[in-house]
Amino acid sequence: MTKTTLLSALLGALFVAGLAIAPAHAQATRTWVSGVGDDANPCSRTAPCKTFAGAISKTAAAGEIDVLDPGGFGAVTITKSISIYDDGVGEAGVLVSGTNGIVISAGSTGIVNLRGLIFQGINSSLSGVQINTAQRVTIQNCVIQEFGPSAAGINVTPSTTMTLKIQDSTIINNNNIGVNIKPSGGATVFASIDRTRIDNNAGDGVHADGTGGGPVLLAISDSSMSVNAGNGLVVLSGPSNAKANVIRSTFGTNGGAGIQANQSGGGSAAAIVGSSLFADDSGGAISLVGGGSVFTLSNNQLSGPPGNAPTPLSPL
Repeated sequence: MTKTTLLSALLGALFVAGLAIAPAHAQATRTWVSGVGDDANPCSRTAPCKTFAGAISKTAAAGEIDVLDPGGFGAVTITKSISIYDDGVGEAGVLVSGTNGIVISAGSTGIVNLRGLIFQGINSSLSGVQINTAQRVTIQNCVIQEFGPSAAGINVTPSTTMTLKIQDSTIINNNNIGVNIKPSGGATVFASIDRTRIDNNAGDGVHADGTGGGPVLLAISDSSMSVNAGNGLVVLSGPSNAKANVIRSTFGTNGGAGIQANQSGGGSAAAIVGSSLFADDSGGAISLVGGGSVFTLSNNQLSGPPGNAPTPLSPL
């Protein structure tokens, strides 16, 4: 065998070995889904995938999945930092039966962004968005409806501290609580709800719940918690504190109270509310249970029963 032949054979063997250890498909920083896509595709713009689950496996951590055109893109479990966006190209649907829509288990450093998605539950589905672990989650311009009865539209139950932002969204017609925030194991949830409608749910509108063993600090602005079968907002303490600050929001015709502060454990349950409307809530505007506190500024508007008298709070 000549030296040239030997060298060619050696290079060929090295090339084949390299193919054996190389990944079949490198993960992209941006992928695409389409209603007429195929999960066998590389999820590029010209060859999009069919489902979020198909695209996420081909998207690098901290990458982005974009919606090209209308479609139903299915349930997905998120285990890394990711953004899923539909910016007005038509409905990006997540239709599920008997399960969760999107599950977020992204670890204590995961950052997840969801925008422009329509979540629809049927046949006793669980939660539209179930948050187990993340560092930060943002839910923007989404619709979440018909989930429950055993869970919530958005169910936030982390065991590590996180922040949650819900903005410009509609959480409506769910068969239990609209938004449930209940950390465990000493984790804290810092949450903000802004310009969001949490209405006509079969349970309470929003639960800030410290009974799981972690505190909840919640800010709500320019939002509605109305026409719910239960209370509009519940601030519930257990071993840990639960606190809500509310401004420019509406609590109308709920089956329970507009705001209930329920101090059921060793922690404190408190809400501070200003520039807001309470209109004909069946359980009264304010309900205080077990030493819970609601502090009000003098600029709220009341129509209907007041319920328990809140504590006046002088403006700063």
